[in-house]
Amino acid sequence: MHLLIFDLDGTLVDSKQDLIDSVNATRGYMGLGALPGETVARYVGRGAMALIQSALGESAPASDVERAHEFFIRYYGEHMLDKTTLYPGARETLDALLEGGHRLAVLTNKPYKFSERMMATLGLGKHFVRVYGGNSFEPKKKPDPVGINALLSETGVARERTVMVGDSAVDIRTARNASVRACGVAWGFQPESFQTDPPDFVIDRFLQLAEWVLKESR
Repeated sequence: MHLLIFDLDGTLVDSKQDLIDSVNATRGYMGLGALPGETVARYVGRGAMALIQSALGESAPASDVERAHEFFIRYYGEHMLDKTTLYPGARETLDALLEGGHRLAVLTNKPYKFSERMMATLGLGKHFVRVYGGNSFEPKKKPDPVGINALLSETGVARERTVMVGDSAVDIRTARNASVRACGVAWGFQPESFQTDPPDFVIDRFLQLAEWVLKESR
C-alpha cells in the first residue's frame, strides 16, 4: 500500500465524549433532554448537519435543525479538544508508515476547519499530504468517492495501492465506491456496522496496520 487514507473520529482520535457533550449541550439549548452517549455515537459519521438532524429527530423542522447546527458548531469549536485524544498506537503507526515511504491522508465528514485544527493540535499536522473534511467537496461527503478520487489524482497512486481505514460502514462504502481496499478498526464508534458492510480486513490494534502494510511492501 502506497497511500493510506484515514477517517478521523473513531479511527485516529477518540473524540466520542466531546461529541456527546456537544450534542447534548445543543439539545439543552433547544430545550431537550440529554441522549445516551452510545445513541449519539451511532449518529456520528455523516457530517455535522446530519448529526444534529438525528439528534433532534427526523421530524424536527428545518429551521430548528439550522439553529441547532449553528449552536453546535460554535460550542463544539470551543470544546472539541477538551477530552479528545489519539487512540493508543496511532502516532507510532503513522510514524512507522512515514518512515517506510508511505503517503498518508485524512478523509472525514467532520468540517475541514475542525479536522485541520485537531490534527495540528495533536501534533499530526505534518504527517498527512492532505486533510479533507466534510465541506471540502460540498455538497458531496463520504460515502461519495470524490475525496478518494481527488487524493488519487493528486498523489498519482494507483487504486490497487490504496487503502481506506475507518470505523464504520460509511468508510467501507466510500472505499467500495472508489474501488480501493478497506480496513476496519475494531475500536471505533460503529464496528457493528461491519456486519452489513464488511471491510477487507479488520485490525484490533493500530500497530497491526503498520505491520501489515510494511509486510505487503516487501
